[in-house]
Amino acid sequence: MSTQRGNVSRTRPQRHQNALVFRNDKYDTSAQRKKVNAKLHEGLCQRCKEVLEWRVKFNKYKQLTQPKKCVKCLQKTVKDSYHIICKPCACELAVCAKCGKREEIVIPIQTNLGKTENESSKNDQWRNERRGEFEDGSELNLSGLEEDDDEDLDLLMKQDKTERTELQ
Repeated sequence: MSTQRGNVSRTRPQRHQNALVFRNDKYDTSAQRKKVNAKLHEGLCQRCKEVLEWRVKFNKYKQLTQPKKCVKCLQKTVKDSYHIICKPCACELAVCAKCGKREEIVIPIQTNLGKTENESSKNDQWRNERRGEFEDGSELNLSGLEEDDDEDLDLLMKQDKTERTELQ
């Protein structure tokens, strides 16, 4: 028996061996699975990186639904599963974002935080401009159309699209 006390060497090979490697995307071809498979685990030590890669490989990785609280800054800024420290704190303190130990970081955290803030502010600005357009009354006036006027409706939609592209 393999569980026998003191029996450290085994004389026979494994009885049931898999012929094919497990594939986590064989039956689950959703966008969420593709996103998890393509995720880059940055800001982690070697051991934590290997643990997360194993979880992804064998379908054990579960994404966060809501941000968690960082143990350093106590803000709800941890957006990666199994991490305990947010990316800015981990980068600033040079610690692993998962275990919190001061070990060598395999893939350093990309400092694109400034770029993403600029992109989000541009998106907010665009949304505010769009809201202002509709508040000013530049909506399509469809009140005079009858049900048979599909061609007129298509023409109005095309005109509205060209006006919108000219404004941008």
